[in-house]
Amino acid sequence: MRKRISAALLAAALVAAFWLGYAVQPAQETVGCREEDLAQVTDVSFMPTEIAVDTGEVPKRVCLTFDDGPSKNTPAVLAILQQEDVPATFFVISAENNQQYLPLVQQEMEQGEQIGLHSASHDYKKIYASTDAYWSDIDNLKQELSAYIDVSGIDCLRFPGGSTNTISHRYGGSDIMKTLKVQAEEKGYHAIDWNVCADDAAGGHPSASEVYQNTIEDVEDKRTCVVLMHDTNATTTTVEALPDIIAWFRDQGYTFCTVDDLYV
Repeated sequence: MRKRISAALLAAALVAAFWLGYAVQPAQETVGCREEDLAQVTDVSFMPTEIAVDTGEVPKRVCLTFDDGPSKNTPAVLAILQQEDVPATFFVISAENNQQYLPLVQQEMEQGEQIGLHSASHDYKKIYASTDAYWSDIDNLKQELSAYIDVSGIDCLRFPGGSTNTISHRYGGSDIMKTLKVQAEEKGYHAIDWNVCADDAAGGHPSASEVYQNTIEDVEDKRTCVVLMHDTNATTTTVEALPDIIAWFRDQGYTFCTVDDLYV
């Protein structure tokens, strides 16, 4: 308990300190995932171990994943992960509202976290206008990130909204996600969704206790969990809930891993 409390206090202090450094910056609207745009039924075909859930033959593993960062909350998330000795995977963006935080991807990588691709603009209308538009967006993201990290080894991505989202159909047609998944595989990418959701991108700013409850209630009997959380300026309560989420999975006997570890 003492360790979890200290981690939460450290996180709060880091958020405050980091944010003070940008206090003079103009406020910008958060760009990223919205709950209503996320796929309601995700693709878990990337986790063949799920078929052995009932047999108990598969070790219990959990991947903590964070979309839409980096943000003012990233230093606090990294501090908690480091203190708890837990790896995570960050699916990052390079939208206008988080440009000032992009250097933090270097800290993420140096700490041993996995970096995955999410989107440059995170603008559904633009990125899902066509498959060419989507891959152009990914190229733009890699170009932005290349100023801070080596992007040549990044082979994991998460589609905004998930690989079975339907909002993309408005702009690119009903088959666009099916086509993009095939193309991602052809290009050597692992396109990964999630099977546990913290629901922290919901409107109304859920409390830390709600983020925690949403997460553990979604686990059910899964032995391999890929947890969707968000790393935006608006998801401070996710940071507050993170130490308890980690403690719960640890108490339940889960081993923490990155998405890459699922493919070993």
